[in-house]
Amino acid sequence: MKLLVCVDGSKESDKALSKTVELSSGCRIDKVAVMLVFQKVDFPFVESAETSDSEIMDSFNLMNEELMKQHERFLEESATKLRDQGIDPEVIMKEGRPANTIAEVAEKEGYDLIIIGGRGRSGQKTSTLGSVSSAVIQATNTSVLVVK
Repeated sequence: MKLLVCVDGSKESDKALSKTVELSSGCRIDKVAVMLVFQKVDFPFVESAETSDSEIMDSFNLMNEELMKQHERFLEESATKLRDQGIDPEVIMKEGRPANTIAEVAEKEGYDLIIIGGRGRSGQKTSTLGSVSSAVIQATNTSVLVVK
């Protein structure tokens, strides 16, 4: 069985990691991958490169670089948590729309189960499922375990 656990640095993704460890100890697991999908923040005021203010764009690019570093830390911390439990995960970082990218990777690589937190970093507490976990369920034919 191949497991794909999706993380974003939230408490819910920590629960997904814990569930992955639990499943790995009780089942025959051939492969575990830990994955983080991010979207760069687009600069909303620039219609073309010709109209951009280079100082503003430099600041915006710096912000995206810092976000990338934060995402890399989240992913490495998650992989370390699995390694500390005797699991040697593949580490996957992708840029794109999270739900679609998760579904594409799961199906292309033949994962049997996607493990994802019920809510992510957006902190929306009003719905039963977060927008990404709900969209993953809709976007994939792979089984999904939503951990709450």
